[in-house]
This record gives sequence, structure tokens and C-alpha cells, in this order.
Amino acid sequence: MKITTLESATKLWDDFVQSQPAARGPHLSGWKKVIEESFGHTCIYLMATESNALHGILPLVHVRSRLFGSFLISVPFLNYGGIVAEQNVARESLFDFARELAVTRRAAYVELRHEAPQLDNVPTRQHKVSMFIELPDESEKLWNEFKPKLRSQIRKPMKEGLVVRIGREEELANFYKVFSVNMRDLGTPVYSRNFFAQILKNFPASAWICTVLWREQPVAAGLVFGFRDTLEIPWASSLRRYNHLAANMLLYWSVLEFAIKKGYKSFDFGRCTPDENTFKFKAQWGAQPVPLHWQYWLANGNTLPELAPTNPKYQLAIRVWQKLPLFVTRWVGPAIIRNIP
Repeated sequence: MKITTLESATKLWDDFVQSQPAARGPHLSGWKKVIEESFGHTCIYLMATESNALHGILPLVHVRSRLFGSFLISVPFLNYGGIVAEQNVARESLFDFARELAVTRRAAYVELRHEAPQLDNVPTRQHKVSMFIELPDESEKLWNEFKPKLRSQIRKPMKEGLVVRIGREEELANFYKVFSVNMRDLGTPVYSRNFFAQILKNFPASAWICTVLWREQPVAAGLVFGFRDTLEIPWASSLRRYNHLAANMLLYWSVLEFAIKKGYKSFDFGRCTPDENTFKFKAQWGAQPVPLHWQYWLANGNTLPELAPTNPKYQLAIRVWQKLPLFVTRWVGPAIIRNIP
């Protein structure tokens, strides 16, 4: 099995992704350009070929910084990634090459964000789940499946006069205004606005922004991404000071309606930690958990990485960040978050 890197054969790559049941949206070649243009990271997209036929892929991104270290991720900033292969020999060849690449590039580890496990006898974390709901062919059917309490929570912002808009670049400013405030309030560095602009640019038929407005001001927003028969919402935020309006309930109902209208058969609420508040929020819509398997190669006996905000050593930094002016977090945040996958 020969391992090469993706240079220009993006159609070959994307056709393979579309043909593989285990592939997800983050495996598409367009994300290579998004990450390169937004973060400046080196993207090494590996292909396993034999007799001019493609048998497997592995999109890798080399993230390195003095503060957080050096590592290879598939795929950073997104919920899915890892190896997609038709046969074991291709899968093993890609993993072997990734390990050699990590040694050459002095990376501390390789992280593969698999949904179902793809490798045997490697360190694996199952700390996260994705939350999925199957969609009917009409939004009224989904509405009738909701419990009365949930329907009441969705009606509240409607009665308050909140308005929903779904678009693309024309909604980016509203989305980023909400998203950047929410990230600051959570104590998390914010992505650059250019990151989301690049997603819209490189996926013109697959990415949209939903904005909820009150008195013409954005109070909740989310970016959705479609792949095959599933619509996913990787990024969503609402402003805390408007929680009494339940804008986030209208946001999620609106994107569910949008997904059904577009013909998607399932909706992915994104990843979360079991039994935490975000898990409970997603479960109330009828979403069911699907375990994720993040699999690793570790250099020199390293332990599994823990860059999550729940890590106790980041708690002081989070509290400080929450007190910073918004313009500071928008300015400094992208330089920090680019190294936190």
C-alpha cells in the first residue's frame, strides 16, 4: 500500500469520502483550505493507494506552539476525523505513516477523532458523545413528538416577538457578535471571524447561519453544516443577559425545521460530556447519544492529553479571561485558540 499526500486531486478525495459510510463532513478536502487560511497550520492529508485506486484517507493537521506543545490531530476544531479506509491494510498503513510523521515532526502525540473505533490496542478515550435525532419528513410530526414543556419553551420566544433569519455571509456579523460574547463569558478564547468566513466560502452549498433577533439585535446564533443526510450544528451561542427570552430554544427549533425543509434525515446536536448540562439540554429534544472514540499514538510514554477547560490548571486563566473587555478577547483570543484543538 502506497501512502501519498493530497496535492490537487480533491475530487478523488471527496468522491471517496462520499462513498464511505464511516466518513463525516470534517473529512472533506475543503476543511484543509479552511484550516490553512484561518490558522496557518500545516495540513498533511494522507492517501493510501494501490494500483491507482484510493483505499483510505487520513486528514492530519500539525498544531504546534510553545505554550501547548506539538501534536498531529485529525481533525482539530471539529467533532470528527481520523482514518477512513476500506480494508485493514490501508488503515494500518495510514496509522504507521502518521506515527512516523509524528516522530519526524517531534509531535508529542497523534489524536484521531473517530466515531467508531478504527484501531486495536491503542490508547482510546470515550469521554465525549455526539447527540443525534432522527428527523421525520414534516416538522409538524417532530413538533407533536415533543413534550408539552418543550413546546411551551419554544413558544415563549415566539410570543415575545423574537425573529429568526437563516442566511450565509449576510448573517456572519450577527453570529460573531453573539459567539464572541458568549465565549468570553465562558472564559474561552474565541476563534477569529475569518474562520467562520472561510467555512462559508469553501462550503457554499453546505453551511448556513441561523440568527435569532430581539428588537433587531442578535441574541442567539448558530452555524450549521450539512453532510449527506445529516445537518450538524458545531457552533451555537446565546447571550446570557437574554436568557429570560429563551432565544436558544427558538434557535434550535428553527434549525430543526430548516433541516427537515432541506430534506435532511438526521440532526447532529454536536459533542458533549454525558450528564452535564449541555447533554441534558440536547437530550430534551429527543437526541440520543453516540459514543465517540478518540484514539492515540503517544510519544515517549506520554499520558493522554487534557486541554479541556475542565482541567483544573486552566481554572485561574478562565476566571481572568471572563473579566477581560470584549475587544481584548476578540483581539488576543484567535492567537491562543489556534493552538487549542
